[in-house]
Amino acid sequence: MRNFFVYAIVMMAVAYIVRAVPFTAFRRKVKNRFVRSFLYYVPYAVLTAMTVPAAWFATSSIAVCSCGLCVAMLLAYRGRGLVTVSLGACAGAFAMMLLMRFVP
Repeated sequence: MRNFFVYAIVMMAVAYIVRAVPFTAFRRKVKNRFVRSFLYYVPYAVLTAMTVPAAWFATSSIAVCSCGLCVAMLLAYRGRGLVTVSLGACAGAFAMMLLMRFVP
């Protein structure tokens, strides 16, 4: 139980440092175009790095995952909202799973 509190304190410290450093390092508005562009795309890169591997291994079949991911990418490319993209990916994966089950 004692290790739990040590781990929790270290986790809280790391989370605080990650959030506090940008406030102390960047007091003025960032004017460099490269840095601004980099900071603009970081959330998208991190979200993609977390989502795509999880999407590939969500089921035991790569074909089902690929279908769901393709539907999600198509809907996102067309500018649909997050809920629509998520539901479309689930529906695409489910349809592919049913198709694979009933078609020999």
